[in-house]
Amino acid sequence: MNRSDFYRTVATNPVAIRALLWSKLPLAAFAGLRVARLDESGAEVTLPAGWKTQNPFGSTYFAAQAMAAEMSSGVPALWFIDQSGADVASLVTGISAKFTRKATSRARFVFADGAAMRAAIDRAAQSVDPVVFTARSVGTQGDGSQIAEFEVEWSFKKRASNH
Repeated sequence: MNRSDFYRTVATNPVAIRALLWSKLPLAAFAGLRVARLDESGAEVTLPAGWKTQNPFGSTYFAAQAMAAEMSSGVPALWFIDQSGADVASLVTGISAKFTRKATSRARFVFADGAAMRAAIDRAAQSVDPVVFTARSVGTQGDGSQIAEFEVEWSFKKRASNH
């Protein structure tokens, strides 16, 4: 198993991702985020409803939704960078959201433009300038209704070599 396959296995294994989240992203672990799918097209992250993610109005807190949306594009970004073998840094430089319906049940956030993200990472690996990529993540709940749409702006930049 190569490193990229290992990364994908960890990200999509319920026990392994919990351990990774508790060690690196404890807030996401506490909220119960899970990577349901990671492949060349992108990723799907699930967000449970309930007291850990609820706001005072009985729906899912916007910040919990933002965390799931960011993770749905962040996990593929890290995976694609790892697959490229290049020393590329990633950083969220902006985020915007539209909330279209009250989120009251388990939600899923899907980022589905992996090919364009991979191309942006490849461009960054070949340039000294950062490459900005806007990832769109759509949140839906159990009945299929859309609850939110996020745009997460990523900056990918080749790290300077220390030679």
